[in-house]
Amino acid sequence: MTATAQVKTIGANGQLSLGKRFAGRHVIVEEQAEGVWVIRTAQIIPDSEAWIHEPKAAKDLALALAHTPKPPAAGDDELVLNRAEHAE
Repeated sequence: MTATAQVKTIGANGQLSLGKRFAGRHVIVEEQAEGVWVIRTAQIIPDSEAWIHEPKAAKDLALALAHTPKPPAAGDDELVLNRAEHAE
């Protein structure tokens, strides 16, 4: 993406509008120096879901997926029917 600069005015209540394109988005505002801010869009992860983003969870998920049966190739109707019969 090409860097662009715009002149904005901070309102009397301290708010800065980034435009409708970013309406409703969460952002991280980092003050790097006096009067220098970096604003980045962000996603918030609830504490109750943070565990899934930890390395152990990713490893456990990869291990579980490695043990799941591979889906049949497209057009392999006989294999699908065979698996369905054995599942009953």
